[in-house]
Amino acid sequence: MIFSISTSPSLITSFTTARFPTSAHLVVASTSRISSSVAAVARLRRRPCPYIVFCASKVRGMEEMVDEKKSGAAAAATVASSSSDRHEISSSRIFLDARSEQDLLIGIQKEREAGRLPIHIAQGMEELYQNYRNAVFQSGQPQAEEIVLSNMAIALDRILLDDPFEFSPHHEAIREPFDYFMFGQNYIRPLIDFRNSYVGNISIFNEMEKKLQQGENIILISNHQSEADPAVIALLLESTCPHIAENLIYVAGDRVVTDPLCKPFSMGRNLLCVYSKKHMNDDPELVDMKKRANTKSLKEMALLLRGGSKIIWIAPSGGRDRPDPVTKEWHPAPFDASSVDNMRRLTEHAGNPGNIYPLAMLCYDIMPPPAQVEKEIGEKRLISFHGTGLSVAPNISYHEIAAAMEDTEEAKVAYTQSLYSSVNEQYNVLKSAIHGKQGLMASTPIVSLSQPWQ
Repeated sequence: MIFSISTSPSLITSFTTARFPTSAHLVVASTSRISSSVAAVARLRRRPCPYIVFCASKVRGMEEMVDEKKSGAAAAATVASSSSDRHEISSSRIFLDARSEQDLLIGIQKEREAGRLPIHIAQGMEELYQNYRNAVFQSGQPQAEEIVLSNMAIALDRILLDDPFEFSPHHEAIREPFDYFMFGQNYIRPLIDFRNSYVGNISIFNEMEKKLQQGENIILISNHQSEADPAVIALLLESTCPHIAENLIYVAGDRVVTDPLCKPFSMGRNLLCVYSKKHMNDDPELVDMKKRANTKSLKEMALLLRGGSKIIWIAPSGGRDRPDPVTKEWHPAPFDASSVDNMRRLTEHAGNPGNIYPLAMLCYDIMPPPAQVEKEIGEKRLISFHGTGLSVAPNISYHEIAAAMEDTEEAKVAYTQSLYSSVNEQYNVLKSAIHGKQGLMASTPIVSLSQPWQ
């Protein structure tokens, strides 16, 4: 989603945002079910398959956290915001105490009848439960029922609790007193078929981690496939590049921080929150407010880059990829040259070494977007169990490309096209590996595929 901020020469005028953390990002369980989940994990650990939804230590930690947060007089609890503010939330244990699918669905009905859930949100929660349940059962895991109940109990609880939360322009992932990052990771994990998932050029990801340690900034110019993109990136890199997995900052559209089904999932990610150009004029009375908010977010990004050691993900296409209406084939959506150039200038003016890498993602199968861009908040979430892919190519230098051109505008377009071509090339390799069933044999001299979790 592209948005404009200012025409002042002292400010970058636009860049792109993405829609992602979603109503598909959470986990943990009711305390009445967690002990059985630990047993399930123990059984899973005997199998060399990375479908484990959570390790026993995390489960125990979550159990203690849920107990501490919910017990006794703690009908009111606090959750830290990205600006260190706190807001009070109150809840019942109607979802955390659920022992069956029926209990969860009855809980939604009771909250709706009590007036704590608007009808459209209650319907969305029921739909989310059914779609998530079907997707996890696709995996064939013998513990699928346990996983679904555990993950959906806490997901529904968080959706109910976190509606009042407000995001600051720069939101830092909330890791305590409740760990929303792991919360989201564990929700998406059982949707990924790791046996048919691949990472391209893991050595470059390792190179990026070293550059971050040396104080350099990294910008990832990427295509955008689904609301689950942040979790997919982190899950595919968690075993080899944990710093990137946990510290990546995402440029995020306003809808993922306002949609009640998205908000709890967004709370576990590092975000730069913006209003997209596509929705800037939805309400004429809010245009000025949105522009002021975007100016604040831009300044926050500049400050972050000046501090060094930052890694920022952005999708210059302005939104998620969608299939060709005629061929039904998926391809990365074209990049906006002004968005790419603005990110380049921000990086160069930061006062620290900066690097821009083209990143390709293939993960639309687990949570495809609606066929068309929707104006209203509350899209239908389709969910599936499927293989995913992530690949990065070497840093591309703008000045090397611009040196051969006299016209500045042509250089901007050529640089954008170079990044886009690289993303497409990597995407096609991932597509051959996953959809073409070629696996590691799909590797090329440009993209070396691996499964670093093996």
